[in-house]
Amino acid sequence: MQYETVKAEVKNGVMWVTLNRPDKLNAFNEQMGADLLEALKEGEKNPEARCLVITGEGRAFSVGEDLNTNKGVYDSGKPMALGEVLKRKYNPIVQRIRKMDKPVLAGINGVTAGAGLGLALACDLRAASSKATFHEAFIKVGLAPDSGTSFWLTRILGLAKAMEVGMLGEPIDSTAALNMGLVNWVFPDDKFQEETARIAERLARGPTRALALTKRALNRAIVVDMDSALEYETYLQDIAGRSRDHVEGVKAFFEKREAGFTGQ
Repeated sequence: MQYETVKAEVKNGVMWVTLNRPDKLNAFNEQMGADLLEALKEGEKNPEARCLVITGEGRAFSVGEDLNTNKGVYDSGKPMALGEVLKRKYNPIVQRIRKMDKPVLAGINGVTAGAGLGLALACDLRAASSKATFHEAFIKVGLAPDSGTSFWLTRILGLAKAMEVGMLGEPIDSTAALNMGLVNWVFPDDKFQEETARIAERLARGPTRALALTKRALNRAIVVDMDSALEYETYLQDIAGRSRDHVEGVKAFFEKREAGFTGQ
């Protein structure tokens, strides 16, 4: 499917979803929000796509909301109903990523800020270019965190560090982001695309159902008590144990070979 502000293509089992407003640093207008959500739905349904990568065209991943879209309203001094914007545009994207039964990798190629940071943090794993920078920029424009950043920053960084990042809004370079746990990998910029593809294709070759159940288990475990987590693990493992990939994985173990997972 063709989109106006997003590129989407499947290669080697991976659907690459590229935010494509490079002249605006991939800032979100209404069209890009709608296009990204539709691309995610397409990737979720496409049996050829067993992993998704979200990345950006040009020198930015995404700097978040395109404030120029509402410049006239701001110039008039009228208040903005931003809660409705979140409900309509950003929250459905975050929820789609988190509930999708496929791994989603953020390929953070450059600057990411505001809702762009929320998009990156919503992904299951994050690979960053050495040129990437991270900005929890809401405080700089008199706003509170949104797009899931309050949820993920407290869980990744802990409360004290999340308070620092949220209240000061200082830029974070790729090395600091790796040390803080904001990203899983940092690669030299000239190797970034290659290394991101390597990780994504490894996920695409994996046991897709087991990856989906792992995602469900970990999503739930961060918001429930231990007994509830144990009960949910029991339920999910029963599903995983009935999959063809589980049988193939055990056979491969006994035969001392690499498993050929099919995602079933």
